[in-house]
Amino acid sequence: MHPLQSSPPVDESATGTAVAAGVFNRRAGLVWGVAACALTLTGGGVSAQPVSAAAEEAKAPPLPALDSVLNVPPIELLAGGGFDPVASRGKPLLVYWWSSTCPFCALQSPAMEAFWRAHQTGGFQMLALSIDKKPQDAMAYLAKKGYSFPAAWASPEWRKAYPKPKGLPITLLAGADGRLKVAEKGQLFAEDIEAMAQFL
Repeated sequence: MHPLQSSPPVDESATGTAVAAGVFNRRAGLVWGVAACALTLTGGGVSAQPVSAAAEEAKAPPLPALDSVLNVPPIELLAGGGFDPVASRGKPLLVYWWSSTCPFCALQSPAMEAFWRAHQTGGFQMLALSIDKKPQDAMAYLAKKGYSFPAAWASPEWRKAYPKPKGLPITLLAGADGRLKVAEKGQLFAEDIEAMAQFL
């Protein structure tokens, strides 16, 4: 069984963290990273967010189930243009929730950029959803790092229609049929990200 495919669920009472079926079942050592990033989101870390962000994270839904349909609303891209869910039908879609202040996103984003550059000509779609306080923060970070993957600022208002699942980063990949093949929270390694190519 491939590490990114479904496997027996993790006992949440043992880890204290809801972990998606997949890479974290074999990389249990990274569970601490999910918890630390959650502290950042909820105000317990060095990059404390406003109380409203902590409240939003506390109410965040769990990861969507594998094989469920991924329905992302339209959103404007930071570089111009927009994501059109109608135009994306019939194409694999990679959704990556991130923030410029998330240390584990900082470790994962270079591999996401490499994946985008390696596979973008294959017709798959990517949407990197920033939850930064302001779109300017996300734009400055993308420019500084030289990232070219399609990114959008998921405003608090937009997230009312499409809430971010609990945790950060969040990686979701739907196949051409629109159904989820990968649903992970927390930092993924470069080899785990490249393994997603089997679903493109």
